[in-house]
Amino acid sequence: MKPTPRRMSAAATLVLIVVFTTSCATGTTDAVVDAPKIGFILVGARDDLGYNQAVWEGADEVAKAFPDHEVLRLENVPETDAAVDAMEDLIDRGARILFATSFGHYAAAVKVAREHDDVIVVHQGATDTPDLSNFGTYFGAHYEPLYLSGIAAGAATSTGVLGFAVAFPIPATFNNVNAFTLGARSVNPSVVTRVAFTGNWCDPDAQRRAVRDLREVNADVIAQHQDCTRTILEETEAAGLKSVGYHADGSEVAPNGWLAGAVWVWGDLYKEIVDTALDGTFTGSRFNGNVRRGLDAVDDPLVFTELGPATPPMAAELIDSAFARFRQGDTPFTGPIVDRDGKERVAGGDRLSIGEIDAMNWFVEGVEGDIPDAPPG
Repeated sequence: MKPTPRRMSAAATLVLIVVFTTSCATGTTDAVVDAPKIGFILVGARDDLGYNQAVWEGADEVAKAFPDHEVLRLENVPETDAAVDAMEDLIDRGARILFATSFGHYAAAVKVAREHDDVIVVHQGATDTPDLSNFGTYFGAHYEPLYLSGIAAGAATSTGVLGFAVAFPIPATFNNVNAFTLGARSVNPSVVTRVAFTGNWCDPDAQRRAVRDLREVNADVIAQHQDCTRTILEETEAAGLKSVGYHADGSEVAPNGWLAGAVWVWGDLYKEIVDTALDGTFTGSRFNGNVRRGLDAVDDPLVFTELGPATPPMAAELIDSAFARFRQGDTPFTGPIVDRDGKERVAGGDRLSIGEIDAMNWFVEGVEGDIPDAPPG
């Protein structure tokens, strides 16, 4: 039931920088190899019990695997032009492989890649990629573990109302909430999911308000798509509600209400990308494009956790069955699927492509709540 990301064989990337220095005393030339450094920028803090903690732990794996290549990390880098400055700083310090790890870092990452063709730049979570020989994007099929989490939530709810705290109306929000809702309604077709937008990836006050608002509409299971997860888990646990985690395992924060979660385990994928960069074969590799990994490939970096004690036993078999279907190539977005306005979005037996999922901007039947304007950029 719990997938483990699989290490695949890698070709590789960036040629080491060789600096020649001449010794006046001996009259000989020594070759000094300056190993390129590896840089990461994070939108939040390393200990956020969420998205950035998972990135930090993945970078730890890179540091262990490549001890001759220093790993540089900058936390709390905004999704603004400040991200350009941060990456330029890492380049000045010797980084020649850069990981820009937040959705909103995309424009900055592309700009830096255009201006530094000797630097490999990869971005985490984008749905497109420019035609650059030194740039790529990557992510996991996050909606698949979210569907499994939805099964657990649908089996556990007593009120028939699920709450989902989200940041912004971006494709990842729509396909996460939709997959979660479809999973829940596969168990209980009358279940509804109420969304609450916080307008921020990590704002404790906004997160507390979201939990309060969701409680007021009778939600008894709270899921989330936030970068830092602790506040929502703590508020949900204190209210005696059940919780679904995301990004990092927060079960210790919600020991009574924890149902399940979807946790990023980035180490293997990060190491493959670095391998490819250091071998000098990044250009033209699968990483020099848009890499999406899912359960059908046996190596989704988003791993479904063990079920918590609050999950009804009947959910386990249903989750195992759904997981097996995904491993065989099925997806949560196999029709028939209608949106919440009654429009058919996927005909019976059809499946949305990855491109269509990555462009999703609508909610399925059963999702309630207003959609704010999308953030700029």
